[in-house]
Amino acid sequence: MSRPNNKDTFCMEGGFTLLEMLIVMTVMMVLASVTAVNIGPIKQNIEAEEIILKLETDLLYAQQYAISHQHEVYVNIMAEKNYYYIHERDSYPLLAERTYPEDIIITGAPSLLYFKYTPDGNISKFGSFYITVGKERYRFTISIGKGRFYVSKE
Repeated sequence: MSRPNNKDTFCMEGGFTLLEMLIVMTVMMVLASVTAVNIGPIKQNIEAEEIILKLETDLLYAQQYAISHQHEVYVNIMAEKNYYYIHERDSYPLLAERTYPEDIIITGAPSLLYFKYTPDGNISKFGSFYITVGKERYRFTISIGKGRFYVSKE
């Protein structure tokens, strides 16, 4: 009988010890807890970007709807109730209605938070209003002529 070759035997010398596994798990838990602590500000930034993108998209839709249907389209931002809506006429169904979280604050002249798109795509009022999320503030500017608008971070 010949002795078995080292290549033929099954050995577990290359495995990890329990102590090594516990150290790796501890490091992973510390990294996970540090990430969880920083989620708050990231969530606020995502919410701010989401409401701004929705508002931009809805305003572009309202403008295109006014042009394509040759009707006035009204935009009403109800800042105190945390929602806005877009409609063609009072008796018609809403084109868009959105709510947003209470920690997002929209401020500006009350007259600017209610405006309309004319059938040629122009906006009836121009100026700026602000969207505040935590410490971040965004300026939403409506330009005079052709219904253009843009958002800038302050």
